[in-house]
Amino acid sequence: MEVRIGVQHVAREITFETTLSADEIIEAVRNARSGEVLELTDERGGRIIVPSSSIGYVTMGAERKTGVGFGAH
Repeated sequence: MEVRIGVQHVAREITFETTLSADEIIEAVRNARSGEVLELTDERGGRIIVPSSSIGYVTMGAERKTGVGFGAH
């Protein structure tokens, strides 16, 4: 799933792919509101850490469905 994070006072957004579910991302964003940072992991295991006071917005793409066989996307 593609995630985009808008950071206040920064022209470019943070964009990355993750294996986290939509529910896991929503929970992390909710927890960040009462904490100091938003911390998520990308699909390669890298960590994205954003100060919670700087988060402008978080958007998510559709969750990927895994397929089997030729032509499965």
